[in-house]
Amino acid sequence: MTTTTTTPATAPARRPLAWRRLALHAACLAALLVMLYPLAWLLATSVKPADEVIASLDLLPGRLEWSNYETALEGVNDVSVGRLLGNSLLIATGAVLGNVLSCSLAAYAFARLRFRFRGPLFAFMIATIMLPHHAVLIPQYIIFNQLGMVNTYWPLILPKFLATEAFFVFLIVQFMRGLPRELEEAARIDGCGPFRSFFLVILPLTRPALITTAIFTFIWTWNDFFTQLIYLFSPEKFTLTLALRSFVDASSTSAFGPMFAMSVIALLPIVLFFLAFQRFLVEGMANSGIKG
Repeated sequence: MTTTTTTPATAPARRPLAWRRLALHAACLAALLVMLYPLAWLLATSVKPADEVIASLDLLPGRLEWSNYETALEGVNDVSVGRLLGNSLLIATGAVLGNVLSCSLAAYAFARLRFRFRGPLFAFMIATIMLPHHAVLIPQYIIFNQLGMVNTYWPLILPKFLATEAFFVFLIVQFMRGLPRELEEAARIDGCGPFRSFFLVILPLTRPALITTAIFTFIWTWNDFFTQLIYLFSPEKFTLTLALRSFVDASSTSAFGPMFAMSVIALLPIVLFFLAFQRFLVEGMANSGIKG
C-alpha cells in the first residue's frame, strides 16, 4: 500500500494575491504622489527667487528666498496680512454659524414635522441644487445694492442664515431621518415643544452632520473668490483670496514669489480646520444620505 503526498493548494494561490496587493499599494502610492505634487510645488515655489518661479521647472529651488514670506506678511495695498486674515475668518465664521443654524432648522422641519405640501417643497428645494450660482447672482446683487449692503460683509453672510444651501439641508435631513422618533415622543411627554425637542434632543445627536456642514462651509467660503470680488471693493475689507489677486496686479511678475508665500499662509487655516474635525467628517458622511 503506497501513500501519496499532496502539496497544499493554498500556497500557489497566495502568491498572486500578494502580487495583487503589492500592485494595488503601488498604484495608490503613485496616485498619492500625483495628488500631493501641486502642494509640494506650492511650498517649494513659495521660497524660490523671482527669476526661478517662471524660468525654472525644477521642483527644488536653487536657493531659498525667505524674504517672500516677509513681503507676504506685510500685506498689500497698505493692509496687513493680519487684517486680511481677520476678514476671511469673520466671513467664514459667519457663514458656518448661519449654515449650521438655518440648515439644521430647515432639515428638522422636513425630517420630523408634518405639514402641508412638505413633499413638494422638499422636492423643490432639492431641485435648487442644480441651479447654477451665477443664475441668481445678478438678482441677489440688485437686492443687496438696493438695501445698501454692497461693499459690506452682509451679502456674504446673511444668505447663510436663510437656509439657501440645499445640499446641507439634504445632508442633515438624511441624518435626522435615521434617528428614532421615540426620543421626541419621550421629550413631548415631558412637556417639550418642537423647539425644545430640536435644541435639547435632536441637535446634540446630529453633531456629525453639523460638523460636516461646518467643514464644507468653511472651506468653500474661505476659497470663494468670485462672490467676494463682486461685493467687496475697499482694500481694507479684502480677504486673503482677494489679496492674492491684488498682489499680482500691484507688482506684476516680480510678486510671484510673495504671492505663493501668501497662498501657503491662506492654506494653513483650512488644513488645521480639516485636521481638527476630520473624524467627525467621516462619521457624518457615513451616517448620512451621501453614502448612497
